[in-house]
Amino acid sequence: MLNELITWINDAIWTYVLIGALVMCGLWFTWKTKGVQFRMIGEMFRLLADSAVSGTDNLSDTNAKHKHISSFQAFAVSVATRVGTGNLAGVATAIAIGGPGTVFWMWVIALIGSATAFVESTLGQLFKQRHKDSFIGGPAYYIRKGLHKEWMAYLFAVLITITFGLSYNSIQSNTICGAMQEAFGCDPLVVGVILSALALGIVFGGIHRIANVSAVLVPLMAIGYFLLAVVIVVMNIHLVPHVLKVIVTDAFGLQQGMGGAIGATIMNGVKRGLFSNEAGEGSAPNVAATATVSHPVKQGLIQALGVFTDTLLVCSCTAFVILVSGLYDVPGLNGIALTQAALGKEIGSYGPVFIAVAITLFAFSSIIGNYYYGEANIRFMTSNTMVLTAYRIFSGGVFVMVGALASLEFVWNLGDLCMAFLTACNLVAIVTLGKYVFRLLDDYRRQKRNGIKEPTFHRSQLPEIEKDIECWN
Repeated sequence: MLNELITWINDAIWTYVLIGALVMCGLWFTWKTKGVQFRMIGEMFRLLADSAVSGTDNLSDTNAKHKHISSFQAFAVSVATRVGTGNLAGVATAIAIGGPGTVFWMWVIALIGSATAFVESTLGQLFKQRHKDSFIGGPAYYIRKGLHKEWMAYLFAVLITITFGLSYNSIQSNTICGAMQEAFGCDPLVVGVILSALALGIVFGGIHRIANVSAVLVPLMAIGYFLLAVVIVVMNIHLVPHVLKVIVTDAFGLQQGMGGAIGATIMNGVKRGLFSNEAGEGSAPNVAATATVSHPVKQGLIQALGVFTDTLLVCSCTAFVILVSGLYDVPGLNGIALTQAALGKEIGSYGPVFIAVAITLFAFSSIIGNYYYGEANIRFMTSNTMVLTAYRIFSGGVFVMVGALASLEFVWNLGDLCMAFLTACNLVAIVTLGKYVFRLLDDYRRQKRNGIKEPTFHRSQLPEIEKDIECWN
């Protein structure tokens, strides 16, 4: 009964409110930034490569005594939360329910949403604050400092803590347990206990341990999965034109019998696309704010690239493997089991095993990344160490176990409901504060045109809110 009620609320919110809001905001930000996600993609790769190689930036707001989180480390943590269950199980669920056309709408929401991701992450950098040995920030911080709405800031902090630290972590552990049971016959209870122990060991180490683990796991898992998907696509290259045709025709309801109605196709594509790339959700700004850079726009550009990495690369890999296999319309196949079956058809018995290992790496990195989003917002609400300790136990332990033992439908429906309210709250804030990001982007582009390779920013450049900006001095 509870699951049915949550499903009904989800459909009402997503169908009539949030899809339109996400698309309109994405189009608005694309227009106001003059297509930043397309025009500056080369700069995105340059910034990420420079940070990955050197681990530093030409810093204008640093202290030699502080440990610094590099742009690449912040990018890795945010991608760790993006690249996970949504890429392997979420894509499969969307295709199984809404048909192949959902893939097209996932691409659309990624292309549009990357502009939204740029705006929210730049705001996270602009309004970040100093904290012990790193920076801290996110929507709760820019809502309080930029909008001066304390109640709304606390509302967001509560919502993101529940959504990521608790609800999403149950989804990740549920998928890991399902994959391990399918591949090796493992007892979900045993897997849940092991996951909880590992997660607790890392989350008690703080953002630096999380960043270091993510910087290793994320490139390893993403590159490995991408290479395997490329091999499968190349093996079936003759089917690629047919797959693309199926995706496009089903996306607009031009081909019957290939999934649900067009409304269900769009809704599932947007829902699973947002769950995977998190654009506009207000999650990435929390980790984007931790990076030490010389200009807020730098991290905004890098985080926009994260959306492309997640949806256009990793999600597309899963979609093509499933569609090439032809198993997407087999009754009873859904979630991670569909992805495992599709890969098994292409590479034999090693397929389910590979997916079980891959989803374990993907989802576990998401668990520790999701945890940090909650921690940043717990610290926003209180400095009581007892509260933080309790949150660590619930996020890394209790809800990981809940996900291991709960049903797939329940954890996904609960996650969708939490995501809807969280996203709505963040969209109100970034639409209102977006004007500052547009000015920052103009300043960054002007410095680049003047031959400055590494643009810098000082808070005095925004005099009307200078008193609300703690850093950048």
